Amino acid sequence: MNQLLVNGSKISARNGIRKSKSKISVVPMIAATYFMVAGGPYGLEEVVQKTGYPATLLILIVTPLLWSLPTAMMVSELATAIPEEGGFYIWVRRGMGRFWGYQETWLTLAGSVFEMALYPNLCVAYASRFLPGLQSGHRGLFLGFAMIALCTAWNILGARSVGEGSVWLNIALLAPFVALIVLALGMGRGGVPVAVPLRQVDLLGGVLIAMWNYMGWDNLSTIAGEVEAPQRTYSRAMFGAVLLVIISYILPVAAVARTGIDPNSWTAGGWADVARLIGGETLAIAIALAGIIGAIGSFSALMLSFTRLPLVMAEDGFLPRMVTRQNSRTGAPWVAILACAILWAVCYPLGFEKNLVIDVLLTGLSILLEFCALVALRIREPELARPFRVPGGIAGTIVIGLPPLALMIVAVVRNRSEFVGDTNGLVIGIIIIAAGVLFYFLSRMLQRKKVA
Repeated sequence: MNQLLVNGSKISARNGIRKSKSKISVVPMIAATYFMVAGGPYGLEEVVQKTGYPATLLILIVTPLLWSLPTAMMVSELATAIPEEGGFYIWVRRGMGRFWGYQETWLTLAGSVFEMALYPNLCVAYASRFLPGLQSGHRGLFLGFAMIALCTAWNILGARSVGEGSVWLNIALLAPFVALIVLALGMGRGGVPVAVPLRQVDLLGGVLIAMWNYMGWDNLSTIAGEVEAPQRTYSRAMFGAVLLVIISYILPVAAVARTGIDPNSWTAGGWADVARLIGGETLAIAIALAGIIGAIGSFSALMLSFTRLPLVMAEDGFLPRMVTRQNSRTGAPWVAILACAILWAVCYPLGFEKNLVIDVLLTGLSILLEFCALVALRIREPELARPFRVPGGIAGTIVIGLPPLALMIVAVVRNRSEFVGDTNGLVIGIIIIAAGVLFYFLSRMLQRKKVA
């Protein structure tokens, strides 16, 4: 037997990750979580364009209260109570059974296919701001594929390498925005932001994009076996990252709002254009380079999280055993990393907007399953040690899940009007969800045949 049973889950005795002495501490965890959730203010441009400055600032304040804070509390309780590799997959499986655990991972990995295609597109968009020739021909595609290859190699070096590197990437990413804030406040008109009529108001679209910009708080849970003192570290990292994300979103938008720059002029990748108006070509180039850094940092940090899911799924028999193979020196699951990288590279050419609506739907539903697991574990395992506990008992765990549920209903309503080609985005999401149910029962049949 090369497997041990720990807290009801199979953990490979050969798993180098669980034996690794290279652990991630609080500061690298905050940095990695920041990239998993935000990667800088990039992506907010269309919120400004769709809703204007005052509404954007309101959305950026309200959304974390209704979405990020409840999710951070949920993750803090479950990650400190069950600090196992696989994170939310383990939580849902332990609280609700194998079927729902499988659906949790299916929704997350299916959503990752669409989410991870966003970052190469952002990288190319910002690189083309000062090198327009990159978007001609196939140069943009080659740059995106090169970014994916770079992040793949970095992840094979191990979790600690990604975590510590994320700290320095955070500094390089946010430094130009500090300069932009200072310069914008210096040229601002003072008083409240100037109200400019919008050409095309889309409040629900702005909320949907804001939800995407505030997603990802649960992602770092999948590497619990590689975290230093997880019972203490997770809650500190969660709330530290929440504060950093909110500040890095609100301050730049609020500072630019005081300059009177027309919100209708904002487009995807438009932070460089705004920086050019405020600080000239040098600041524009710095912001564009920071956009590339943000895309690389987010892709690498999310790869760190998502690639641990195939690893634990393979250990549970849902995927071939070869997926559990790891780098003998770093413990990184290199087969899972390469498989995920190939899958994301295939979906990268689909583009930004086409991926966003489906990603929010699938990832949002997986987060709701985690809230259900939070309640289920309070009922099934009331004596489980919880270093961090959501206040209010079982009722409190139910209440904090209601605001995210309300926002998901908004996302579903908005998805009804989004199309990928000639197909409604909501229909595509439903097909993907149904496929998860089908694949679960097919995998169970294959497992039974293998045992027989």
